[in-house]
Formats: sequence, structure tokens, C-alpha cells
Amino acid sequence: MYSGEIHSLLTAHFEGAVIEVSEQGGHYSVTVVSESMAGLSPVKRQQAVYAPLSDIIADGRVHAVNIRALTPAEHQ
Repeated sequence: MYSGEIHSLLTAHFEGAVIEVSEQGGHYSVTVVSESMAGLSPVKRQQAVYAPLSDIIADGRVHAVNIRALTPAEHQ
């Protein structure tokens, strides 16, 4: 339902990243593969991905997001 909007928000925020978004029953799974994740703790990675989505989560359009945030080396 909002997969395209989530993808657009993340693409704008993580330039050059590989972004995958899937939806099942109103729950979204997001994978962001970006060099910008290097050196960040798992919590900081989650926060970095959550930040551009915060408005659509806060207003209730999106209720649940599962986040995977990886560097390209981790994604191989």
C-alpha cells in the first residue's frame, strides 16, 4: 500500500543505496544497503532508517516496519 512511498523516502535519504521494501498484511520489511551504515551500531543504523519514515509512522499510515540496515560488504 505504501511501499512506493517508503521506497521514495529512503531513496531520497540514502543516495546510491540499494533499498528493498516489501509489504505483507500491513507490515513492512525494509532493507537498506549503504556505505553510510559503516561504523554505526545496530541501534544507530535502525535510527538512521527510521528517521526519514518517522512522519508516515507517526501519522498512522504505516504501523509496523522491520528494518535491516547493512553495509555492502555485509550484504554479499
